[in-house]
Amino acid sequence: MEEKLKALCDKITQDGQARLKASKLDCEANLNNAVAHYHVAKKYTRVDTGTSGRYMVVNETGEIFGIKAYGVIHTGHFYGTLDTINAYFWGDYKAVKIGGVK
Repeated sequence: MEEKLKALCDKITQDGQARLKASKLDCEANLNNAVAHYHVAKKYTRVDTGTSGRYMVVNETGEIFGIKAYGVIHTGHFYGTLDTINAYFWGDYKAVKIGGVK
């Protein structure tokens, strides 16, 4: 699970920084705030970018959800699992499913 969480954070960071560079918003502060990291808890793992909460991963299943508030899962915003991270573009405000990939 640790390797998959690291891969998710790396993908979020890469996609976010690529979007910033394409938009010419790639100053050092913005690039640093696009770096993702995670915090494992008993039931969920929180995935943050910079100092903001972004996603929650269910430890038991690997499902990825959005958040309602920091540390509060939003089950209505589903973004696949840790095994399907490449089916999404993670560089925008929320993950967007890439067309044609299942």
